[in-house]
Amino acid sequence: MALSSPAIAKPKTAPDSFAPAAPGAPAATVANGAIFQGDGYTPLTSGNRAGAVGDIVTIQLVERISASKSNSASTGRNGSIGLTPPATGPLGLFSPTDINMGGDQSFKGKGEAAQTSALNGEVSVTITAVFPNGTMLVRGEKMLTLNRGDDRVQFSGLIRAADISADNRILSSRVADAQIRYTGKGEIARASKQGWLQRFFSKISPF
Repeated sequence: MALSSPAIAKPKTAPDSFAPAAPGAPAATVANGAIFQGDGYTPLTSGNRAGAVGDIVTIQLVERISASKSNSASTGRNGSIGLTPPATGPLGLFSPTDINMGGDQSFKGKGEAAQTSALNGEVSVTITAVFPNGTMLVRGEKMLTLNRGDDRVQFSGLIRAADISADNRILSSRVADAQIRYTGKGEIARASKQGWLQRFFSKISPF
């Protein structure tokens, strides 16, 4: 008896997964009598560069992706056969054209696909975690409410402190495991979608 594997449900993004992270409480200073305390030390070369949980980093969206693919194929085949029967005897009743055969076969196919996407702008995010190797996890979102709909940009990924500029900006192309979601709702978004009846017939149509 064969057992069918259960369907794997797609993970859903929690509503608060892009919520800003609050700065953590500073660690209590140990009174050891020393003048220099290493807790919370920041070198002068770092300036005001973000590096702690809750700090704000501005992501410059410079995403531009272009892909194209083309494929073509062509085949051809032909053949023929002919026999000349003797002029006398029983086979003389057949004409040479009665036993000639030939055939041709050809095929040509071509396919092309191209896709280009671009996303420009800025979105400020907060540092939600700092890992031992120095990389930081950032998350954040921006929501715009307009008179004809809402637009939302959500961003998350891993960044390095060395890639952050002096004004706390970093290019999105320097973010590892970047997840960018650009969604919208309202009149404009609804106008660009098919109606439910048209979607139904699009699924069952054989053409």
